[in-house]
Amino acid sequence: MKPEDMSPVVQSLSADNRWAGKRIDLFLADNVDELSRSRAQKLIEEELVKVNDDTCRDKNYRLQAGDRISFVLPFPVEAVALPEDIKLHIIYEDKDLLVINKERGMVVHPAPGHSGGTLVNALLSHCDDLSGIGGVIRPGIVHRLDKDTSGLLIAAKNDAAHNSLSAQLKERSLHREYLALLCGRVKPVKGKIEAPIGRHPRHRKKMAVLSGGREAVTRYRVIRYYGHYSLVRIKLETGRTHQIRVHMASLGFPVVGDPTYGPGSYGDLPDQYTKPQALHAQRISFIHPRTGNNMEFTAPLPPVFINTLHWLKKNIEK
Repeated sequence: MKPEDMSPVVQSLSADNRWAGKRIDLFLADNVDELSRSRAQKLIEEELVKVNDDTCRDKNYRLQAGDRISFVLPFPVEAVALPEDIKLHIIYEDKDLLVINKERGMVVHPAPGHSGGTLVNALLSHCDDLSGIGGVIRPGIVHRLDKDTSGLLIAAKNDAAHNSLSAQLKERSLHREYLALLCGRVKPVKGKIEAPIGRHPRHRKKMAVLSGGREAVTRYRVIRYYGHYSLVRIKLETGRTHQIRVHMASLGFPVVGDPTYGPGSYGDLPDQYTKPQALHAQRISFIHPRTGNNMEFTAPLPPVFINTLHWLKKNIEK
């Protein structure tokens, strides 16, 4: 059925006491997966949002406890990722795959609010072909990294390579190691976290440890303490959204600079070292889909991460 043959669906939410006095655009962005704050404001401008059955025309409207908010999401127009001439840091490339050192701040594939400037746009410009398994928005993407996480990521150039690498992910024979700077002195010095992860029940753009979530397994080992910060090596056995960030925060050791699960205030650490998210995909290993050879790659820490560690060593290491 085509969108023009369908009736728009009205969605409804209620504001509880926690949202009293908060802006309606923030409420919508936090509770609706498809909406960013700017998109919520656009819906208000287009008079597609109602509060207690009255059209809301004020994006600055402050909610009251018990307000009923209803809204209409226009049917999405199918997007297609287009090639863009964006520089990539390619660690390895052959006719089957690429290994890329992704910069912090780069989104992996187009999504609402990020229609261009992504890794996929850059790959489409660089490669004659990519695996079609990810569809027109995520061609070649075998696994993802969060926007603010730097480091190694694999892209597949054909479906055979994509299927092989995806199977290795599922079978846990594709190994990924990260370095993270965490708040607090992590104890014990090594451990295994087995805690299921699912969508946060109230904040729809966040994930959380939930009893009904999907299996998630993370191993970690402390490399070094810097005062009340810990440099930790982390190995993923599963690949859930925000897995490392959620698991470590659930233990009380959030990633430094994490805008979603971090503490928000760092005290002694200067601002320039708390804005970048201190999480880096440092090492990846897998079996080559065509040759069967074991492949392993490492990526150096980005300069801002190194500078943070130097500052900690000089100023507060004990």
